[in-house]
Amino acid sequence: MSADQDLYRPATVLVVDDTPDNLMLMTDLLKDRYRVKAANSGEKALRVLQGDPLPDLILLDIMMPGLSGYEVAEQLKQDPRTRHIPIIFLTAMSATEDEVHGLALGAVDYITKPISPPLVLARVDTQLKLKAAADFLRDQNDFLEQEVARRTREVVAIQDVTIQAMASLAETRDNETGNHIRRTQHYMKVLAEHLREHPRFRHFLSAETIQLLFKSAPLHDIGKIGIPDAILLKPGRFTEEEFEIMKTHTTLGRDAIQHAEDQLGISVDFLSLAKEIAYGHQEKWDGSGYPEGLAADDIPISARLMAVADVYDALISRRVYKAGMPHEQAVEIIRQGRGSHFDPDICDAFLACVEQFRAVAERFADNDQDLAKQRAALERMEQKS
Repeated sequence: MSADQDLYRPATVLVVDDTPDNLMLMTDLLKDRYRVKAANSGEKALRVLQGDPLPDLILLDIMMPGLSGYEVAEQLKQDPRTRHIPIIFLTAMSATEDEVHGLALGAVDYITKPISPPLVLARVDTQLKLKAAADFLRDQNDFLEQEVARRTREVVAIQDVTIQAMASLAETRDNETGNHIRRTQHYMKVLAEHLREHPRFRHFLSAETIQLLFKSAPLHDIGKIGIPDAILLKPGRFTEEEFEIMKTHTTLGRDAIQHAEDQLGISVDFLSLAKEIAYGHQEKWDGSGYPEGLAADDIPISARLMAVADVYDALISRRVYKAGMPHEQAVEIIRQGRGSHFDPDICDAFLACVEQFRAVAERFADNDQDLAKQRAALERMEQKS
């Protein structure tokens, strides 16, 4: 049945009573206005309610052999599929405590026998109108929730595409590859999840923060876009002057992300982490890094995590001008940097997860096409010089 047809169909009322005369009376009373279904026991009513379509309202006797009306109501209110169907108790039990008990079970009304036909029709009509309004609001809420979820997915997708586009912009001028970005993202996630319950980090590494770290990690080297080609693409060692210029990529990256955030006019969590990572991932635990020479816990956790991820990937990655270092050798170098270059606890987490790092490196390994792009970039730089 289409939605339009459903709007015009008469409401369905299920009458539950163990007395045939009462069933006939209620059916005759309601049939000119509504579709009527009948059940002569609580058990049969529950069987009827297992099928589709569900009734719009239930008139339910209380005193019946087998399951009482109270017991049927309890089961219906516990079932998400039937809990929203209004129940009117229809019974000869007229004591106040009986009515209070029925309403406490979730009934919307309570009609005593012998019935007054006009009163029954009025109350049924009122409850059906209330149910129609409640169904409309519930449908609207469901629609709004779905719409919010859809738009949230769109915003997240736009964020992800924007980050990848910004990171790719830096890649076009660097001799590293997009796989470096993917690898460092996954290294960061491995470390963060391993440290999630660590006493020093659990206040920071919530599930949401770990996701934001994964999202913001690709921007760690965005500042390299501001470094001249002659330095950025140089295959050999930097001169002291060149290295000073190269070190500015951390500040350039932070400032570029800050500028983007200023343009938005609001603070964005993942951009805040991206700024920390871009600016601080070259700091060292012992204070010998740059740009500020921060030491120990003064270095943001996000930057300390990226320091391990970035160095490991730099060591194992092959470039046109160097071979990739064996995994075991890279692991040993990071081990030696424990407490000097790297946060000791983050280094220990790395050492506990080395096989996961190896798996990430193999999954996102560079290929010959990547090396060809690096070679072409170096050739262009040499031609310019």
